[in-house]
Amino acid sequence: MKPGSILVLAAVLATSFPLTAAEPQPTLNPHLEPLRPLLGKTWRGVFAGGKPDKPTVDVSRWERALNGQAVRVVHSINQGAYGGETLFIWNEKEQTIEYFYFTTAGFMTTGTMQIKNGKIETREQVKGDAGGVTEVRGTSEIQSEGTFHVKAEHLKNGQWTLGHEVTYKEDPNGQVVFK
Repeated sequence: MKPGSILVLAAVLATSFPLTAAEPQPTLNPHLEPLRPLLGKTWRGVFAGGKPDKPTVDVSRWERALNGQAVRVVHSINQGAYGGETLFIWNEKEQTIEYFYFTTAGFMTTGTMQIKNGKIETREQVKGDAGGVTEVRGTSEIQSEGTFHVKAEHLKNGQWTLGHEVTYKEDPNGQVVFK
């Protein structure tokens, strides 16, 4: 091997095998960056106001999707009694984050999300039969590393009422279950 060939071979090998310690985080649409602390994690939350002997438990998994152009969330309540899947994307034309939520109950919602002062505000329209609920609005907040809080209200018969309130904690062993 020629003297310069060893340097060339070393350079080729160094660029052919990425170093795991130096790998950057996977790309994410800049508008979705505030959601990054939730990604790659499974979260478990118990609904406020539930019965201690029969709590309502939600498990959700947040993931980067579509090469970072979306965030995907799958969740299930009480081991698959109810569940859904959401895709959050940046809508360039409308200059907003929009999302599509599909449920095991057969209805879906479409909504928009705004992130202001560390809080996530959502507003969605219900399509299909959701027990008379036609609109949902909510506020979420990442409270600390490993905790976030969600509070939602439902519009039903022209009245806004408390829908649910949940504080989630990271649960690496949590499982989203669909039946």
